[in-house]
Amino acid sequence: MSEPRSAVLLGEDGVSRCAWSASDAEYRRYHDEEWGVELRGDRPLFEKVSLEGFQAGLSWITILRRRQTFRAAFRDFDIDGVAEFTEQDVERLMLDPGIIRNRAKIEATISNAVVVRQLAQDDPGAFDRLLWGFAPAPGLRSRPASFGDIPAVTAESTAMSKGLRAIGLRFVGPTTMYALMQSSGMVDDHVEGCWRAV
Repeated sequence: MSEPRSAVLLGEDGVSRCAWSASDAEYRRYHDEEWGVELRGDRPLFEKVSLEGFQAGLSWITILRRRQTFRAAFRDFDIDGVAEFTEQDVERLMLDPGIIRNRAKIEATISNAVVVRQLAQDDPGAFDRLLWGFAPAPGLRSRPASFGDIPAVTAESTAMSKGLRAIGLRFVGPTTMYALMQSSGMVDDHVEGCWRAV
C-alpha cells in the first residue's frame, strides 16, 4: 500500500482511523474489528497464513473481498480437510473465479495443511504456539507515528519465515509473515491518533 498523505483520517462517522482503511467499507470493518486483534488457534491461524500467502503480490482488499469464497473453496480452512485435497481439487480450484487462481499458491496451501496437520494432530495448539513463539515481546516497540515508522520486515518475521520454511511451509516469506503478525495481533501497528491505538 502506498503511503497516504496523512497517517490518520477522520471518517464520515467521526472516527479517526489509520488512513489505509479509509477508502473502503470492508477495509474499515477489518481495521476496526480484526487488524491488530489477537488471533489464536491452529485453524484460524492456518487460514490467516493461507490468505496471507494468496495475498503475496496483491492488495489485501482483493483477498478480503474474496474471503468467504476462499472459505467455501477450502472447506473453511479445516486443516484435515485441506490436507486431503487431491489433484482433482487443485483443478476444481483453478476453475473457481471467486479465489486467486494461482496453481503454486493453491498447491502450497494444500501442502501447508499436510505439514500443519502433522505438527498438530497429536498436539492440538502446536501450530498456534509455534507462530506465537516468534511474536515480539509486548511493549518493546513504540507506537508508530506514521506509516514510514512501520517496517515491512523485522527480525521476528524473518525468524518466523525461516522457522516455517524449515518444517516445509511455503509462501511464508518475511514480508508475508510480518503482515501475518500485524493481522493476528502479534504486533499492533495502529498509528498514533487512530482510535484503535492504545
